[in-house]
Amino acid sequence: MKRRSLTLAAFIACLTPLAARAHGPKPHAAGPVVKEQKDWGIAGDAKAVRRTVEVQMSDAMRFTPERLSVKLGETVRFRVRNEGRVMHEFVIGTLQENARHAELMVKFPDMEHDEPYMAHVPPGQTGEIIWTFNRAGRFEFACLIAGHYQGGMKGVITVEK
Repeated sequence: MKRRSLTLAAFIACLTPLAARAHGPKPHAAGPVVKEQKDWGIAGDAKAVRRTVEVQMSDAMRFTPERLSVKLGETVRFRVRNEGRVMHEFVIGTLQENARHAELMVKFPDMEHDEPYMAHVPPGQTGEIIWTFNRAGRFEFACLIAGHYQGGMKGVITVEK
């Protein structure tokens, strides 16, 4: 019995690296949203959305639009369309947090993560984030896939009181 348990544990351990390919060709699976307060806000509820912002991502390493303004307390649906031929993502954060995460992505391009402030979008597809901006300030949205952030794929969100 003990030998069978060890064999099963070894088999599961062998499969774990396959599940950790967060930035491979497949989009992340949608799961339950974990609401965790961040410096730039918290995951929002679809019922609270009063505005949808359409954002396009391109292989020229640009977002359109590159600048967004929201009101403090506003819940926004971001609908992000990948117009390119490679995977892109839309990640909301502080400038410091995104820069730190982008450096990690260069070192570990297959690192596993799936947060409610991230949308990983395959070519020709559309992703969505619903976010409540309950902190005033200047924040960033960016593609943190290795090389994309460094190529200038980022924009600014200003949250006004």
